[in-house]
Amino acid sequence: MAELGSKGVTAGKIASNVQKKLTRAQEKVLQKLGKADETKDEQFEQCVQNFNKQLSEGTRLQKDLRTYLASVKAMHEASKKLTECLQEVYEPDWPGRDDTNKIAENNDLLWTDFHQKLVDQALLTMDTYLGQFPDIKSRIAKRGRKLVDYDSARHHFEALQTAKKKDETKIAKAEEELVKAQKVFEEMNVDLQEELPSLWNSRVGFYVNTFQSIAGLEENFHKEMSKLNQNLHDVLLGLDKQYSGNAFPVKAQPRKKTKLFARLRKKMSSDSTPAKANKSPSPPPDGSPITSPETKTVNHELEPSTLEAPGASIPKSPSQTSLPAVVVETFPATVNGTVEGGASSERADMPPGFLFKVQAMHDYTATDSDELQLKAGDVVLVIPFENPEEQDEGWLMGVKESDWIQHKELDQCRGVFPENFTERVQ
Repeated sequence: MAELGSKGVTAGKIASNVQKKLTRAQEKVLQKLGKADETKDEQFEQCVQNFNKQLSEGTRLQKDLRTYLASVKAMHEASKKLTECLQEVYEPDWPGRDDTNKIAENNDLLWTDFHQKLVDQALLTMDTYLGQFPDIKSRIAKRGRKLVDYDSARHHFEALQTAKKKDETKIAKAEEELVKAQKVFEEMNVDLQEELPSLWNSRVGFYVNTFQSIAGLEENFHKEMSKLNQNLHDVLLGLDKQYSGNAFPVKAQPRKKTKLFARLRKKMSSDSTPAKANKSPSPPPDGSPITSPETKTVNHELEPSTLEAPGASIPKSPSQTSLPAVVVETFPATVNGTVEGGASSERADMPPGFLFKVQAMHDYTATDSDELQLKAGDVVLVIPFENPEEQDEGWLMGVKESDWIQHKELDQCRGVFPENFTERVQ
């Protein structure tokens, strides 16, 4: 009997719920068609909009924080492998081996501690913060259903009151249902009206605490990591001093294009060589006057056919001739594909088109006539290539500051040099 009673109650409850859903659906249809008025609360609707916005922002922050933690873990693994590699290549008889092992151990512990504190002080706090949203979201939805029930009960009661044939019993029952529906709705409504604004305002403190925690943890982590890096630097410096004779040579990036000054000097030497006595240049086909090679203007793209006089002999090396004055078309200052400088950067005490200064960090022995010979400490004034197409990747054009101060001549002093042998100082 008890089981039958229980089943009867369950069946009755299911039937009641089905009836409620049908009534709500009918009420919503009437409201959408404009045949039934709907209770509105603009203030509450604004609170719901804020709630949805807050939930969306929190969900995104949680996702990005998890991505950040995954990156920290990946960086930890990469750093660990790097230090393990150093330990493997660091030979037992080298000074500082025990120190490198200790540094590697502390490095691993530091990364592990950083990741764990991020989880405890940021991610878990984030999870707790978002944990309150599902329940409130469910209550907001339930409040919406109860509002429909209230509107439906109100409309039913009003319809019975305005009917031509009134049934007092039905009216009394409808009024009782209306009061009950109104009470349930208002209780939920009042609670949410208090909680939603409070939750919305709490976001500020939560964001502040979360990002302050992350910033503080990062600051401490990088401070400690900086100490470890300094210790490693000192250990390697000691190793370098002991084996200073076996320093790894710095090499320049290979040049692939035609050497600018080698071409230029070759053409200039050809242009300045006198023609043989029994030969004279033929006039151009159009009958225009012959232009002496000494008075020709050299364009930025030089070819041998525009400069060599008939019968001229080419010298064996560029050093046998000097470069005549060259009129060159001005190009934008370009270094590694970037336009820099310009007229505004030129100064009276600097060469035309001056871009910036670099200082040689290593000696560089020139391997071609158009290259600068550098000693560590030399200051070079970087200038643009006359033709950007002549510039090889990893190479700059310049004149040593000492040569510029002494001669104030670019033609004899300028040259190309490898950028990786220098560092920018101005």
